[in-house]
Amino acid sequence: MQVKGIEITRKTIPPLDPEFISTYSFSEAFEASAKEGTPLIIALERDGGQISRVETKIHGTPEFKEADLLYVERTVKMLLFAAGGFKVYICGNDELAGEIKRIYSPEGERAFDFNFMETVYEQPFEVISLPLDKAPAEFSSPKSIGGNNTGCRIGFDAGGSDRKVSAVQDGNVVYDEEVLWLPKQNTDPQYHFNEIVTAFKTAASHLPRVDAIGVSSAGIYVDNRTMVASLFNVVSPEDFEAQVKDIYTRAAKELGDVPINVVNDGDVSALAGAITLEDNEILGIAMGTSEAVGYVNKEGNITGWLNELAFCPVDVGADKAIDQWPNQLDWGLGSQYFSQDAVIRLAPKAGIELDPELTLAKKLKAVQELIEAGDERPVAIFQTIGVYFAHALAYYSKFYDIKHILLLGRVSSGKGGDILIETAKKVLAEEFPAVNAKLSIDLPDEKFRRLGQSVVAASL
Repeated sequence: MQVKGIEITRKTIPPLDPEFISTYSFSEAFEASAKEGTPLIIALERDGGQISRVETKIHGTPEFKEADLLYVERTVKMLLFAAGGFKVYICGNDELAGEIKRIYSPEGERAFDFNFMETVYEQPFEVISLPLDKAPAEFSSPKSIGGNNTGCRIGFDAGGSDRKVSAVQDGNVVYDEEVLWLPKQNTDPQYHFNEIVTAFKTAASHLPRVDAIGVSSAGIYVDNRTMVASLFNVVSPEDFEAQVKDIYTRAAKELGDVPINVVNDGDVSALAGAITLEDNEILGIAMGTSEAVGYVNKEGNITGWLNELAFCPVDVGADKAIDQWPNQLDWGLGSQYFSQDAVIRLAPKAGIELDPELTLAKKLKAVQELIEAGDERPVAIFQTIGVYFAHALAYYSKFYDIKHILLLGRVSSGKGGDILIETAKKVLAEEFPAVNAKLSIDLPDEKFRRLGQSVVAASL
């Protein structure tokens, strides 16, 4: 099969998605085809002057102009939502730089990405063309967090339907609670603030003092500030700017001058995995409402990357899979391949008609109930997702150093999850032996479950 003139050999075809062409397969075939081509460096700058970059080659010929653009644009997309950035440097080709600048602009195909990154970093988004010898050097400043068990600490986990808090003294949990709340249905941020403060004060009442607070929360946080978070989706932009961005630091001040660390919940899950597996280089992937991801590097540190792989490219053969976020008019992204949406999207292809009146979560549950009852039709759904997953892991391994995949979330549970994992392992072993030799797919055990997000957050 060809994509933009690049010949791609496919081995395992997903049973319900014969048009699937993984971004990994395309990128590997492209790089082999362009190995005698012209050098190109793609670099992204994020907060603190940190630089992520990819050194590669393109064809640089009219014949492969479209292939060059597709490869570079998908690599930029991957770097943007994996590492993050507000400046994109295309080094070594002015024409390609101009195309990327057009695409990633307020009027371009990636206007969503342009606006998203400006929101996250509060900086103008730029695409800059540079000569190859002027490419910025790679630089990162990973954040050492977790493992702080001395003293009196509070851990808070902000979930979408419940909030959890733990009081931890010298590593021992002296109090914890789980309380239902409705953050996604309340437009007044004072509601969220009051609930957070109540949780903090409840935990504090069980400690002689409070030395530190750690928060695990879905979303993107820069310097403890809320930049993007689904918990506050119904809050107006004005109230978000005025009351949500610093909501956790303001809540901490209600207890005095207490240091606080706010971290994405995916990174906290990966940190919990590092504790339970007693190892590092862990990519935690939760397949649920969307694809949520966290990462701990070989030193056991949080990298400061966005790890928003729900927005990263999985399939260059897709033409209709649109992401969940409004105005995100892109195709072949992780959220449509590793979430309940993937199961629902594939169900009709497996001959399963779901009640349109059901919520998304209940549609997933309906498919899972079928397979648990012995219905063979859903098997192909989870086999298909398993093939997707193997190819995605191979692609992620081009950007992350991974020893362990910690797989979480409702989609990976039950018989369907077993089939998904079995299929992914088989494809990895047969098609990507080098990747397979480096990583293992692990499921959370009882120790992981006992830890809990709020308890791990207390060590931040």
